[in-house]
Amino acid sequence: MKRTVAAGAGIVGIGALTLHLMGRRLWCACGSPAPWSWDIFSAHNSQHLIDPYTFTHVLHGVLYYALLRLALGTRWPSARLLLALAFEVAWEIAENTPAVIAAYRKTTLAAGYTGDTIANSLADVAACLLGYAAAMSLPAMVSAAGVVAVEAALLLTIRDSLLLSIVMLLRPIEAIRTWQAGG
Repeated sequence: MKRTVAAGAGIVGIGALTLHLMGRRLWCACGSPAPWSWDIFSAHNSQHLIDPYTFTHVLHGVLYYALLRLALGTRWPSARLLLALAFEVAWEIAENTPAVIAAYRKTTLAAGYTGDTIANSLADVAACLLGYAAAMSLPAMVSAAGVVAVEAALLLTIRDSLLLSIVMLLRPIEAIRTWQAGG
């Protein structure tokens, strides 16, 4: 257990250092100590600890758990956890590259997206771990129902979700973009 915690801390530390070396800010340029920002269209989105997209990172954890459990069964629980953590840290790094930021700005609802702060990325990693722990603890059907409920809540509240973000990033659909913009 101590080795798993140490390895996990190392993975997160490497991720935070990488984001720092990429020029990511630690915190929102506004300096506001508010831990959250709920307006996805504001300059504060992805700049504080928590925003509506935090919930998509919880879903990452649920999905990583399901995929790793499917691929590896019940073997190597610590290794599966570290793999999920490494996947999420790698995503946080990739998500903050100029190419992915540009793709988000061009094809998704996040027209003003400038990337995440380090604090937001670390909170997203924590949200992923929360999702992973929930999926590990709950029956599969409850986890699946939770994914559907979170996706539906995000669609109703911000007109976006994990699935829509993926679709719009990989293959933008004009009808979805119009709907997301309120049309």
